[in-house]
Amino acid sequence: MKVDIQDVLFWMDAIRNSEDRYRTLESFWKGQVNSKVWLAESLQGCLRTVDNDVVVHGGWNGVLSSILFNAELNIKNITSVDIDPACEEVAYTVNKRYEMEGRFKAVTSDMCDYDYESVPDVVINTSCEHITPEQYRNWLNNVPKDSLVVVQSNDYFELDEHINCMRSMKEFQDSSRLDVIYKDKLVLPKYTRFMLIGYKK
Repeated sequence: MKVDIQDVLFWMDAIRNSEDRYRTLESFWKGQVNSKVWLAESLQGCLRTVDNDVVVHGGWNGVLSSILFNAELNIKNITSVDIDPACEEVAYTVNKRYEMEGRFKAVTSDMCDYDYESVPDVVINTSCEHITPEQYRNWLNNVPKDSLVVVQSNDYFELDEHINCMRSMKEFQDSSRLDVIYKDKLVLPKYTRFMLIGYKK
């Protein structure tokens, strides 16, 4: 996957203009970016529509959205949802080109309370380890049934903010209650990341 140089320049603007540059830089750590590229590449064989509308929960600083726009995925629009209001401005800068085209929107909201305006083609949550098991169930219950669901978690228990890590792919699959069409794991130096793609049962 090739990233448009104009997007890279907007990424640099987001870091330079951020009130917390180190926190913004965390979005671009090797493990973070590799996990997002892996998701985008894995999603290519799973989409059943063109001009896809996508909602990303736990969208953080919008880096996944930018990577998805750069992948060959026929993405029409992306809404990036995060509970942290500081993420909204950064996400808009990271995705400035797509915002100007009317294709990107950043929303500050609790993912469990998010109100879907329509049924998106794809719903993504790469932050499952950051919410409690009860929140995860509530979030998943709120996802429209016909949306393709992409979820990621990991076994990196060492971080205090990781409150819902998984010990194995089986544990993650059992907790997700999806009709899985694709699953894989990415082994990184400090942890393993698990990914499931499927539809709600």
